[in-house]
Amino acid sequence: MFTGQQIVTELERLGLTHVVWLPDSTLGQWEEALGASQALKLIRVCREGEAWSVAAGLALGGARPVVMIQCTGLFESGDSLRNAIFDYGLPLFAVIGHRSSLNPAATDSARRFTEPNLKSWGLDYRTIDKPEKLPELAMFFRSCRDAGRPGVVLIGEGKM
Repeated sequence: MFTGQQIVTELERLGLTHVVWLPDSTLGQWEEALGASQALKLIRVCREGEAWSVAAGLALGGARPVVMIQCTGLFESGDSLRNAIFDYGLPLFAVIGHRSSLNPAATDSARRFTEPNLKSWGLDYRTIDKPEKLPELAMFFRSCRDAGRPGVVLIGEGKM
């Protein structure tokens, strides 16, 4: 839906310093552009739970990270997310690939449980499911940053 350079441009404009990620088939297409950015440091993790911990450490050290994982990794990483966002009170921001969300016929349970999972955590989120919605990422990030609260952007994945 978006090129790597489009995402890098948005993240750089927002003043983010690090992308902590475990890519999936959609987000992974951005790796070359993210790795080539002079303003962003790309940090690869082995498990999604590590992404929240690494982002928490970076934020505590004064950096401005974003977590990038797929929705299945969101499920796997709940305890780490809970600790970083709720116990430490860190307003971390994430871009999460919403697997199969662009395919209404998909029976993928990850598609079905992603939004209820975010709601159960009380996390504010926005869905970007069309190319023209990319500017919403920056608007939502700024509103979260200004309010000092965490936020998640779901990036639609699958066939349109």
